[in-house]
Amino acid sequence: MVDPIDPVRHWYENEQGWPTVPGDPVRLSVGVRFDVLDVPAEAGHAALGRLRGDGRAGLRPGPAAAGFPVALQRGRMLLLVAAGSAEELPGLLDWLEWGTLALDLAAIGAGGLIDAPPPPTAGRGAVRPPADRTGSQGAAVWLRPPGPGREGEASLPTLSATGGRGGAPDLVRLVSTVATECHRVRLLRACDRPPADLREAGRTDAQPFARS
Repeated sequence: MVDPIDPVRHWYENEQGWPTVPGDPVRLSVGVRFDVLDVPAEAGHAALGRLRGDGRAGLRPGPAAAGFPVALQRGRMLLLVAAGSAEELPGLLDWLEWGTLALDLAAIGAGGLIDAPPPPTAGRGAVRPPADRTGSQGAAVWLRPPGPGREGEASLPTLSATGGRGGAPDLVRLVSTVATECHRVRLLRACDRPPADLREAGRTDAQPFARS
């Protein structure tokens, strides 16, 4: 039973219909309403920038990337995708010819848990993008919270032949883009170079990498 005194648990359980587990802090059950792609924050920012097309992910979401919630925690980006996607990820990476490479890309599916970011401010329906673009401070925060245009399963990337609805990319496009950026981050780290997303921070004319 939901504790009516806990506004965070109440918001997730009653307003979003997302199951939580007992305990403090509030944690969300994965694999029921959504699965999660877990990637390095810098790779996630670059991937969302490519999906938007202007390289400034998370600031003013455009139609290609506005359809699904995204959170940050401990230098990682958590992309909410359709339930069942975690089981599809290994085969999808093989099909996209990424399966033989060591990508820092993981999926959380049925039985998994994630920390619940604080809900959007009551009455505003949205939160400001966090100042810490990597979420390195520990607590989970929403980069793009669930809300108008990002409600439930209809807004999550899927393997549907028609792609994600509500402005979300289909899962194949999302995984392909994220895998590409994870690989680029890995190569840049091997060369001891900062990722482009961080090198270009604060520039309005920053452009995302183009895949060669």
